[in-house]
Amino acid sequence: MLNRYFQLSQNDTNTRTEIIAGVSTFLATMYIIVVNPAILSQTGMPFGAVLTATVLLSFFCSLMMGLYARNPLVVAPGMGLNAFFTFTVVKTMGVSWQTALGSVFWAGVLFMILSVFNVRTHIVRAIPKQLRYGIASGIGLFITLIGFENAKFVVANPATLVSVASFKDPIILTFVVGLLLTLVLVARRVNGAIILGILATTLLAVPIGRWWGDASVINFGQKTLVNWSGFFAAPDFSLIGQLDLTGSLTWAMWPVIFAFVFTDLFDSLSTFVGVAEAANLCDENGDPRHVGPSLLTDAVATLMGGLVGTSPGTAYIESAVGVEQGGRTGLVAVVAGLLFLPFMFLSPLLSMIPAIATAPALVIVGAFMMKPVTKIHWHQLDDAAPAFLAMTIIPFSYSITQGIIWGFLSWAVVKVAVGKASEVPLVLWVINVFAILALALGH
Repeated sequence: MLNRYFQLSQNDTNTRTEIIAGVSTFLATMYIIVVNPAILSQTGMPFGAVLTATVLLSFFCSLMMGLYARNPLVVAPGMGLNAFFTFTVVKTMGVSWQTALGSVFWAGVLFMILSVFNVRTHIVRAIPKQLRYGIASGIGLFITLIGFENAKFVVANPATLVSVASFKDPIILTFVVGLLLTLVLVARRVNGAIILGILATTLLAVPIGRWWGDASVINFGQKTLVNWSGFFAAPDFSLIGQLDLTGSLTWAMWPVIFAFVFTDLFDSLSTFVGVAEAANLCDENGDPRHVGPSLLTDAVATLMGGLVGTSPGTAYIESAVGVEQGGRTGLVAVVAGLLFLPFMFLSPLLSMIPAIATAPALVIVGAFMMKPVTKIHWHQLDDAAPAFLAMTIIPFSYSITQGIIWGFLSWAVVKVAVGKASEVPLVLWVINVFAILALALGH
């Protein structure tokens, strides 16, 4: 039944591979269960209630992505979007979190309209393939940077912006050993290499928590984000339906709604394009497969975020971890989605897997995501330069959206300048207008 529904044989995969890929993807994305409430709770929203909302959205929308869109992508509240929600909308603009949730809901409604009328699908198809390759490669660099940052291997430096941390730190040494071990397992094509690497690095991190007491790794008795009084935590549903629908429709809130729409739109598009290009999950036209249902699922995730009490949901680029493990179908997203649900009750268990354990997986997946860079026409600068800008601005600005914006804008300018205006689709001109508006608004 699974083979028929998910077309496992046609995708050259099997149930075992898909389950392993689903577990790998969950392990790479599960940090959102505690990180999202840690950010949103700074608005005054209850930590436990945001955690429950995070699990609900991740569970239902990942299942929808797997069963309806049949793509191996996990959906969860977006990083970056939650920071914008907290620090810009609530803290800087002084908007109540109830009104901010309302703006998330209305952004979801706009997404639904765009998806129903296939506007978002046309946007995907308007992205030139050379830019797709640059975006996919840039996301690979971005994922690698996130991995190095999570491990504290790359740190801020006032003289050089960034630098490598001291190797006297036991956390850095543990990460390096875990990275090399995982790399060997992947290179030798060991089944479940990513999971084995994560579990091995977790075990290597045990002495740090016991001897050095660092709160970022496995901890024994010290206070962390999760209360270690036990492994059970009852869910808190108090945020469901607390959004302010009327207050969020004022003129002052429309820029906020637009910012949510624009940022979430390009976060999701970049995920679909990046994973599809890197894993060859494209249809006969070279477009990301099942893009219509996938974008509709993403729209539902945004709308649901406002209803249950969290920032907009979006497809996670960390889904590439499961794809690297051989995952090719929606069964990956179903497995990952099901794994979210128990942590509505068992959230403290997440602290057993520290950031340095999943960091090697992210670094290696970054290498996997770099495959499309070989398809860029490096000998043809009007193709290569915009793709290069998109690829480099994504990690350097720490923003996928900024990389895409400057990739699109530079593509249009360069093509017109060299007399190839016909290679700029009409839809791309419309997108560039909104991109300039987004830059002017500071988002």
